[in-house]
Amino acid sequence: MIKRPALSIGIEEEYQIIDPETRELRSYITQFVEDGKMVMVEYEIMPELHQSQVELGTPVCENIAQAKEELFKQRTFICGLAESKGLKIVAASTHPFSKWIDQQVTPFTRYLGVLEEMQLLAQRLLIFGMHVHVGVEDRDLAIDAMNVSRYMLPHFLALSTSSPFWNGRKTGLKSYRANIFQDFPRSGTSDIYRTPADYDALIQTMVNTGCIPNASKIWWDARPHHQYPTLEFRICDIPTRPCDAIALAALFQAIVLWLWKLRRRNITFRVYRRELIEENRWRAARYGLDGKMIDFGKSEELPAHMLIRELLDLVAEEIDELGTAEYIKPIESILAHGTSADRQLQIYDKTDGDFNAVVDHLIAETKEGLS
Repeated sequence: MIKRPALSIGIEEEYQIIDPETRELRSYITQFVEDGKMVMVEYEIMPELHQSQVELGTPVCENIAQAKEELFKQRTFICGLAESKGLKIVAASTHPFSKWIDQQVTPFTRYLGVLEEMQLLAQRLLIFGMHVHVGVEDRDLAIDAMNVSRYMLPHFLALSTSSPFWNGRKTGLKSYRANIFQDFPRSGTSDIYRTPADYDALIQTMVNTGCIPNASKIWWDARPHHQYPTLEFRICDIPTRPCDAIALAALFQAIVLWLWKLRRRNITFRVYRRELIEENRWRAARYGLDGKMIDFGKSEELPAHMLIRELLDLVAEEIDELGTAEYIKPIESILAHGTSADRQLQIYDKTDGDFNAVVDHLIAETKEGLS
């Protein structure tokens, strides 16, 4: 019998550092860290490419209840630390009007190397995301789950959109971040890998030929982590409200459990071509929940809301088994009232294009529900 995976949860979030007077991004990460490590001991703060960005990650959590507790503590901590410096924190995947060309790169060797390799693409990468790790020790299951879950990833993107603006303009997209990051190599939707050996052969070829130093430079929307026994989901914009982030993490966990149960019965879900999934990925980024995505089994396009509800129904048994129905409830609110991107656009329209009002809204929502 195939042993059930741990289904542990870890959540990494990338936050914006905001000057509350100008509402612009503020280059400040080097004041938070010293030689790439956290000065204080409560949380490890990880710098990112731009000094106006800060990343924090929860510890490994055994269940969603613990993940919620840790994520809320994490956001409370970083918001408090920023406020002690006269700054604010925002969880959104792009800043409404700060310009990437004005941002300072973090002067650590790792990021200077990325800048040297990627040039203008790296400097333009002023985006913020959320990564969810689900504990999967069996590598055969991890590869199989990566292959199958690719079909569901656009659903998560549609639920998480929080980047409708770029450089002070409405982009017409709900997730501009998704398209900015896709300019990087080895990003977007992965191909299909039938076995761990198939995946390892790809990595070894790329290492041997000098393409990458190791698998950490694989930036697909879902990937087996190069260091930890997890399947890492990287598709999401960062949800502005912390309860929404937990809801999406809980749904990722339920999907992995569902796939494990299918595999235990020696069956699986159909695996689709990369080109088809990319079509849904584009639709999710462009329209969010307001558009249609393709049901490839039926070969027809359907409202995104309908396909997401079908996904919730598909894993309803696993949600009950995990006891996470209460944590997944915010998805119903997202489906009914929209995502962070929708709310940002509503504020923008109501205030006749006042980006300061949008930033103030984001600052408040980032802390919603925190003690």
